[in-house]
Amino acid sequence: MSEASARHKPNDQPALLDTELDHLPPELRWREWMGRVEAVIFAANEPVTRSVLARVVGKNCNLELIIDDIRAELAGRPYELVSVAGGWQHRTKKAFGDVIRSAFGSAGQERKELSQAEALVLMCIAYFQPITRGELSSFFGKEVSRDLIGVLRGQDLIASGPRSPQPGAPYTYVTTKNFLSQFGLETLRQLPDFEALEDAGLLSKEKLLAGDIPTGLAADHLEDELQSNA
Repeated sequence: MSEASARHKPNDQPALLDTELDHLPPELRWREWMGRVEAVIFAANEPVTRSVLARVVGKNCNLELIIDDIRAELAGRPYELVSVAGGWQHRTKKAFGDVIRSAFGSAGQERKELSQAEALVLMCIAYFQPITRGELSSFFGKEVSRDLIGVLRGQDLIASGPRSPQPGAPYTYVTTKNFLSQFGLETLRQLPDFEALEDAGLLSKEKLLAGDIPTGLAADHLEDELQSNA
C-alpha cells in the first residue's frame, strides 16, 4: 500500500476536537458551544442524546443551560427545540401545521394517520407493554390481526419485546423510540394522565384482561388523549 493510500484509509480517525476552548473568553466559549450543540441537533434526523452532544462541548458545559439559551433565541422563529425520546430535536411549531400541509400536502406528513383500531391497539401496547397479541385480543374481545400489528411495526411505532413466560413463549410487543418521537414524548411516563389513571385502577393490565372494569370507556378516553398529543 502506498503512503498516499495509507493516509486516506476509510478507518482513519478524525482529528481530536478541542472541546474545552480554554483559549477563548468565557462569553465566546459559550457562544461556540451553543453553535456546536445547535448544529449537531439540526444535522440529525432523530433526537440527539446528551451523550452525543457531550462529545462536542467541554466537561464544564451545562447542556441544560445551553439548550435554554438556544430555545430563547428561537422564541420568535417558526421552529423550536423540543425534548423527545430521550434527546433533543428541532421541530416546526404546531401553529404552522396547516401552512406546511398546504405547501406539501400529504407528502409533507411523515406519519400516516392511524385508523381507530390501530390507534387503540397502539394505545394498549403503550400502556401495558410488554404485551402479547393474545392479550391484546383478550382486551378488545376479538382477535387483533397480524396485519394490524404489521402496520404499527411498518411505521416503527412498535417492535418485538421479550418472550412471554406464557405457554409457547409468544412474542410480546413494546413501543419504540420513534413512538416517543412521533407523539412528542420524552419518556413513557409522559403518557396522558398516566399516574392519575394508574392510581384510579384504570391502568391495571390484570383487571383489564379479566374484564373487571369498563374497558370501552377507558379506551375511548385514552385514545382521545393520545390523539390530542399527536
